Amino acid sequence: MTSTDSLNIKIFADGADLESMVRLAADPKIKGFTTNPTLMRKAGVSDYATFARQVLDAITDRPVSFEVFADDLPTMAAQARVIASWGENVNVKIPVTNTLGVFCGPVIAELSGEGIPLNVTAVFTPDQVRAVAEALAPGSPAIISVFAGRVADTGRDPMPLMRDCLGIIKDHPEWELLWASPRELLNVIQADEAGCHIITATSDVLDKLSSLGKDLDQFSLETVKMFFNDAQASGYTIATPESTAAE
Repeated sequence: MTSTDSLNIKIFADGADLESMVRLAADPKIKGFTTNPTLMRKAGVSDYATFARQVLDAITDRPVSFEVFADDLPTMAAQARVIASWGENVNVKIPVTNTLGVFCGPVIAELSGEGIPLNVTAVFTPDQVRAVAEALAPGSPAIISVFAGRVADTGRDPMPLMRDCLGIIKDHPEWELLWASPRELLNVIQADEAGCHIITATSDVLDKLSSLGKDLDQFSLETVKMFFNDAQASGYTIATPESTAAE
């Protein structure tokens, strides 16, 4: 692996900082964008619709996912239709369940049947992917976001799980599997090897893309220099017999 050019997977940027999103939009390696209410709150977004329209005014040529935040299914569907109206490049994020654990299949089926591009989110298991696939309208575009990073946080290897999920939707090229919540650059490679269509990552992971395939001896030397330079800049000293004698 020498560069992002050798990857088959599409890289999306995950975040809610408008300036950062616009900057990343200038990078042809970034093929799309995702966000969610939690990221928006952390970024200090106070007006959901205004922020979304600012993003869509700046990013017109790649998909951007915005999430509903209602908890009852009828209001969820109503919010989804409004969000979808904001731009042709919008994917509406629908959680796989509401906060009571009720499967959002009826909403997914209704919106998908209308041809609204969806991003079904907070998915963790192949059984959930199977249920989503049964609800989606064949031919209607959709992303299924499986939170592989959070699966790994439980001590489970997400690779077999993601391959199982891919097998469930293999006969539907209009549906894409997204590896969500990566924790490190290695996850990009893993998602690519598993055959996922998309991985979405926050800036801390995206900033490491330049290290992909980096020469390890050179990386070692750079690390040694970093330690040395930081020690020098901090003015650290340790008295040794030699330095004491020299005084």
